[in-house]
Amino acid sequence: MTASLIFKIMTADQWNAARRQGCFSGAPVDLADGYIHFSTAAQAAETARRHFAGMSDLVVVAVEPSALGDALRWEPSRGGDLFPHLYGTLHLAAVRWAQPLPLDSDGAHHFPEFDQ
Repeated sequence: MTASLIFKIMTADQWNAARRQGCFSGAPVDLADGYIHFSTAAQAAETARRHFAGMSDLVVVAVEPSALGDALRWEPSRGGDLFPHLYGTLHLAAVRWAQPLPLDSDGAHHFPEFDQ
């Protein structure tokens, strides 16, 4: 499976720490599961709805999957869909961009354009 970009939703604090360190080792759920969870553009909104409902101060990070090498695996998850999982550290050289992920007036997250 390939995608132009894959996406990681994280708190602004986690993103700021990653920027200081030059890498991201994972959020608590990632560390517990043994890999960093990512979503495709088509999966990101549902991931936000299920796992980050009502949370503000989030960032969506766009990552170049080809820069992750063999540590990136596409594995079945929600509904049998294949999700990108990174078995390793996310080095910021693989990040194409990061944007705030604010809440709309209806409480849903407002994603930036995924223009790949």
